[in-house]
Amino acid sequence: MNGFRIVVIGAGETGTPLLKQLLDAPYVQVLGVADLDPSQPGIALAKEHGVATSNDFMTLMRQDVDIVIDVTGAPKVREALRKHMVETGNDHTLIMHERIALLMLSLSAGRLVTGKHDTLEYH
Repeated sequence: MNGFRIVVIGAGETGTPLLKQLLDAPYVQVLGVADLDPSQPGIALAKEHGVATSNDFMTLMRQDVDIVIDVTGAPKVREALRKHMVETGNDHTLIMHERIALLMLSLSAGRLVTGKHDTLEYH
């Protein structure tokens, strides 16, 4: 394995600190960052590092992605990703849930990190 090829969907409150850690890891290649709002801090950070950005996350899914990290908290995004995986026969890419991202951020911070989508139901 040569590392992880990652796409981050959501460049705000949770996505930005996670993106900072991903960009610092030499074994991670961030292929793209998507957010509907181009003024989100994670979009600016991605651009500073020469990472592709988009307001349409599906355009970033046309690459060979190992892990797509969805930190939007939006059920429509999860549904679209799952549908895309089925329709394209993609059994390689893993969809990482926002709660797992918060766990990773909490572990690295040494304290509980919460996000604004904590109360949402995930199915």
